[in-house]
Amino acid sequence: MVQIAYFDCISGISGDMTLGALVDLGADVTAIESAVRSMGLPELTIRSETVKKRGFRAIAVHIEHPPEHAHRHLHHITEMIDRATEVPKAAQQTAHQIFQKVAEAEAKVHGSTLEKVHFHEVGAIDSIADIVGTAVAMDLLGIETISASPIPTGTGEITIAHGRVSIPAPATAELLQGIPVVGSDIRAELTTPTGAAILKACATSFGPLPSMTMKAVGYGAGSMDLEAQANVLRVILGETDKETAGLHTQVEADRVVILESNLDDSTPEQLADCASRLLAAGALDVFQTPCTMKKGRAGVILTAMTGSNDVTLLENIIFEHTTAIGIRRHHVDRHKLRREATVVDTEYGPIGGKIIELPSGNHRLTIEDDDARNAATANQTTTMEIRRAAAAAYTSQTQ
Repeated sequence: MVQIAYFDCISGISGDMTLGALVDLGADVTAIESAVRSMGLPELTIRSETVKKRGFRAIAVHIEHPPEHAHRHLHHITEMIDRATEVPKAAQQTAHQIFQKVAEAEAKVHGSTLEKVHFHEVGAIDSIADIVGTAVAMDLLGIETISASPIPTGTGEITIAHGRVSIPAPATAELLQGIPVVGSDIRAELTTPTGAAILKACATSFGPLPSMTMKAVGYGAGSMDLEAQANVLRVILGETDKETAGLHTQVEADRVVILESNLDDSTPEQLADCASRLLAAGALDVFQTPCTMKKGRAGVILTAMTGSNDVTLLENIIFEHTTAIGIRRHHVDRHKLRREATVVDTEYGPIGGKIIELPSGNHRLTIEDDDARNAATANQTTTMEIRRAAAAAYTSQTQ
């Protein structure tokens, strides 16, 4: 059996909410405090208490330490984690992964490098304690895989070290790329960079509650009090068999935008040109579906799939390069298999492709069609022969 935790983020997620929920599930606060202290923070204390949020009980965690004004870089935090004698190796690895995600996001947002970027809020002692404490708590509870609901970010503005910014904060938005989010009209920062980084590094799937045998439910309290809802993170701990867990660990999820328009007066040449322009502009996929329109006219449904940042650009392309006068837009959740680009060395030369990871844990090789055609032309053979040679080479390399 596999120990699985489901993060129900109806009110977002933060580091203290996560740690509080894991403590409520049974992670020992004293053991967590000792582990964090061993990072060279002997005066730090971690205290938990039961509180009420809109009538619901939850655990609030308080990190207490002397004042400090340090600005830490990634290597400083890495060294602190590595010298922590009471942080288990698995928890150290989890903490490293979380801080690595934060550093990558901060470096991109500020146009810096992993070596030069320094942490502000996430580099403070309480955030360090939240992240390392969470990693230790997950190890104590034996959590092997994490799934989560789509994430609300809240709306409005907050003030950070770099001034006023919109919600989600820049680093949070960067961390949430590829993770499904849901709209919220609550004017507050529901999801913090620390919370987003925990999910980015640890969660393997996003969506509804997965199949499991539920063992315990923990509630972690956020620091804010909200009028509209209880500001808590619910974590459900359960067990599932390895095969069912594999269905979640190998499948990724995100949210995309579908643009579509019914057309009966665009020429095939116009549609082909528009499809090429959409793909060049960043569309994830473009396709045409035959349909019968009003008055019995034959037409097509032109469909483009994209991320939320490119919607306006792609809509303008459709309007400019087809006869469309209206475009339907809707958001959809998408599940996708993990894939990794690869190059297979064959008797016909290197052939590009993708290694697809299946829910069972097995892998499948998919060859890039352009590579197959180019190699077939250069070697005066067929694409079927190129694909056969690539499959044989891949099999021999993985045995």
